[in-house]
Amino acid sequence: MPHFILDCTERILEIQEPQKVIEAVFETAFETGLFARNDIKVRLNPYKYSLVQDGDSDFIHVFGNIMEGRTTEQKANLSKMIVVKLNALFPEVPIISINIRDFEKTSYCNKSML
Repeated sequence: MPHFILDCTERILEIQEPQKVIEAVFETAFETGLFARNDIKVRLNPYKYSLVQDGDSDFIHVFGNIMEGRTTEQKANLSKMIVVKLNALFPEVPIISINIRDFEKTSYCNKSML
């Protein structure tokens, strides 16, 4: 926990190496002070086909899934920091966005909890 899943057009990977993009989100999330380094997970899903803005505009959208308990201000800062970082890497990309969703502690389970 947390998980950051990036959806993007395949062309994004022609602009920056995938590992650089993943590491940028990872480091930015860590820099917020909200998460331990070894807890952060980042994945990237490039899409060959999409329909955005009535065409095939490039986009990056980050789905941030974090354990409940952070304040609205903390989540807003996390969102802004990640968008700022991605915008610096991709100034020509017209759509860069993120949303943060909370996991409920009562319904979350992973292998180490068994």
